[in-house]
Parts: sequence; structure tokens; C-alpha cells
Amino acid sequence: MPSNPRTAAIVVLGSINMDLVATMRRMPQQGETLMGDAFFTAPGGKGANQAVAAAKLGAQVRMVGRVGADAFGKTLLDGLTANGIDTQHITIDPDNPTGIAMILLDAAGDNRIVAVYGANMACGITELAAAKRAMAGAHALMLQLETPPDISLAAARYAREQGLRVIWDPAPAALFPRDAFAAAHILTPNQSEAQALTGIPITDAASARAAADALLAKGVDIAVVKIGEQGALAATPTERHYAPPFPVDAIDTVAAGDAFGAALAVALSEDKPLAAALTFASAAGALATTKPGAQDAMPARQEVDALISHPR
Repeated sequence: MPSNPRTAAIVVLGSINMDLVATMRRMPQQGETLMGDAFFTAPGGKGANQAVAAAKLGAQVRMVGRVGADAFGKTLLDGLTANGIDTQHITIDPDNPTGIAMILLDAAGDNRIVAVYGANMACGITELAAAKRAMAGAHALMLQLETPPDISLAAARYAREQGLRVIWDPAPAALFPRDAFAAAHILTPNQSEAQALTGIPITDAASARAAADALLAKGVDIAVVKIGEQGALAATPTERHYAPPFPVDAIDTVAAGDAFGAALAVALSEDKPLAAALTFASAAGALATTKPGAQDAMPARQEVDALISHPR
């Protein structure tokens, strides 16, 4: 992978899932059966989503993870390769099935997700060794919490030793190791995750700022709190930046946070200032809501640049 900072070189250690999506007019109540509108499968997993998003934004990406020796696994590997992602560090697991996510999506674009991580949670020393190899010449390591947290923490510590920027999406937040705050350069929680990590309810930019300060106090170098339709806030010990939301016609919020995180990693790896990187990430996240699905919704670089130059 090239060391030229103008071309982002990113390693993603994380989950690779097949999404099983059902759409409906509204969410069912407890014990209620609703007639859905449609069903489809789509490649997903927070790690794979971020890898595809980064690749579509112009980065060179190496994916580290694990899939089952089944039809879903083959389809997912083929899809990553088709997006230009280096998949040589992905293990094919003969004992565990490929991870899946069951997604309910209503007419307002809101979603409910149940993930069965399968082979993702079998990641171990094999993937840690693969991640270390993949980091050679890279600028950033992206992590989430859909693979074993101890492996991600070990990878983060190694990445910091090697001079890579560690960008960690703490989802699901309940699995975030206490020691990981100091291992992450950048933490990118959404509202519910920020509240889980800090105890501060996130309702607006002011409460997001308070949560970001709390995360900095825990040892994170940069805290980025995603506030959904209200934008995003980034904080360091000496800087505060707020990116207002981009006006788009949102139809599906699935994987918008993955697009945001990948775009942030790409922009910072290209040596963009934090404020500009936050705007770039916000535009990518907004565009991801305008298309259905996860990886298929990840925006191309020209789309993000166009939205920033000519916001609707």
C-alpha cells in the first residue's frame, strides 16, 4: 500500500455480514404480525460497509475478517473484490457460518436490527496477525465492535506503535473495553453510543459537546459525536468543530454511520484538517441515506465533493 498521504491507505478489521432486509410501512408492536412490503438480501457488516465506503471514496483498502465456508461468504467476498478491496487477509471459517443481520426498515427510513455475528466472533490470533501484516504502509486502522473486542484492542495498540491513526466506531457500545479509550485516536459514537459511554443523554449540539469532553477525559485524542439529523461535532483538547446536517431526501438510515466513519478516515489520511474532514464525513453520511441498503448506498467521491460544493 502506498505511503503517499494524498492517497488514503486504510486497513479495516471488522465484521462481514449478509443483511436480510424486510421493508414495511411501520414497525410491528410486541406480539404483532405485519404484512411487509418487500424482502431482499444485501452485503453488510459494519467493517465491510466501512471498507466499501472508503474504497468508493478513493482509498486503497485492505479488509481483515472472517466469513463462513458457505454461499453468503462467497457472495460477500466477491462483492468486496468487485469494489477493489484487498481480501487476501479474510479467513474462510469451516466451522462457523457467515454473520447475518436481520433488518426491519419502515417507510420513514428508521430501522431495527438483530445481528447474529457467526464467523465474525471467531476472529482471533489469525486475524490479529493478518491485521499486523496488512498495516504495513497504511495510514489508518478502522475498528468496530462486531468482532472480539480483545483482538481489536490488540490491533489498535499495535497500530499506534506503528504510527497509524486508529479510528474506532464503538458499536455496540456495551462491548467497548475500558482500556480502549487510550488506544483509539478517534472515537465516533452516535447519540445512543455516546450516552452509553458517558451517561450523558445526547439531544443537541450542546449535549454532544459535553459527551465529547467526557470522552476526551477518558483518554481519546479526538471525540466525534454523530447527532443524526442535527449534524456532527468533533472535539480535541484544543479544538471544537460542528458540522450542520446536509439537506437530503433520506429514505434509509442503514449504514449512514459507516459512510461517515470511512469518509472521516479517508479525509484525515489525505491530511485534511479536522474541520474539513468532519464536513466531508457529514456529506458522505447524508448521501448514504438517499439510497436503500448498506454497501450499495455508499457514495462515490464525486458525489460527496458535489454535495459539499453545491449543498441543496
